[in-house]
Order: sequence, then structure tokens, then C-alpha cells
Amino acid sequence: MTTRAQQYEATRRRIVDAAVGAFSELGFYGASTRAIAARAGANQGLITYHFRSKDELWKAAAEQIFSQLASALRPALDETGGAREQAREAIRRYVRFAAAHPELFRFMVEEGKGGDDRMQWLVDTHMKPLYLGFQQLQGEYLPDTDPALMPHVHYALAGAASLIFAVAPECIRLTGMDPTKRKAIDAHAEFVSRLFVP
Repeated sequence: MTTRAQQYEATRRRIVDAAVGAFSELGFYGASTRAIAARAGANQGLITYHFRSKDELWKAAAEQIFSQLASALRPALDETGGAREQAREAIRRYVRFAAAHPELFRFMVEEGKGGDDRMQWLVDTHMKPLYLGFQQLQGEYLPDTDPALMPHVHYALAGAASLIFAVAPECIRLTGMDPTKRKAIDAHAEFVSRLFVP
């Protein structure tokens, strides 16, 4: 038998999951709380019960997707074999996460288009630590890399790792390959890891 606290958490989780999907597809202004409630299979009143504002719900959605990404990447730091293999494994894990969560790339694109407080919070709280961590790894395995190239590497990696999954229907139509199949994901993870970490 589920407790009241468990029901509270399960409902909150359903709402946040629905919000991640809605915000990633429609952006902050396009995603209504009514549509999020419908996706979650919840009464709209439950959104205001769990979250004081749409901004608070958006922040919970961002916290969830980026904490999941951080958890997925963390084991790569325990890799043996030095910084080069750690960087490759981090990229492989990033690709696999992007395949399982195409909403991450869409979420980043939606929020990255504006310079508002939400984007600034997202960058400062979640993206910058990931960026600096990879920059540190790259400095260890390729110490002669020009630091001025890091912004280019960051955005090239984000696109290379994620875009194929964010536009999977297009990829299937264009190439005949389904990028969401396990074999394609593994091939893409290895390709991108070797592309960025030769």
C-alpha cells in the first residue's frame, strides 16, 4: 500500500516528467500548465499544489534532466586508463544519454535562444560545470590544445552527440537507419568519442 508521501512524490515526478517533454518541445512560453497537466494525467490544480509558479516548474524540469545527465557522466571519471579514456567514456555516456533523452538537446536549444534569467541560471548552474569538467579533461589528454577552441569543441560535441536522436524521424527518412536502435546508438557513441578524442 502506498503512503501519502509516496503518492505525493509519484504525482510530482509525473508532472516534472511531463514538463521536461513539454518545455523541450514547445519552449517555456509555448508550454502551458494546462498542457503539462494533461500530459501528466493530472488535474491542473495539482501543478499549483506542487509548484508555486510556472518558473518553479521549469526549474524543477531543468534540475531533473541535468541531474540525470550528471549521474550518467559521473562513472566516466572513475575510468582507468588515463584522461584520454576518461574523455572517450564521458562522450560515449553523453551520446547514450542523448539517445535515451532526446529532450535534453531540444531543451538546451529552446533555452539557449534567449538571454533571459532562465538561460543564465541554466548555464551557470548546470552547463558551466559540465563545460569546465570536459575542458579540464581535454587539457590533460591534449595539453597543447588552444583554449580558444573550446567553445567550438563544446558546441560541435553537443550537436554531434545529440542531433541525430533529436531528429530521429528525419534520420530514418533520410538514411534508412533508425538511430534509436541499440546497434546504431553504440556505433554513434564510438564514432563521436573517437572523433573528438583521437
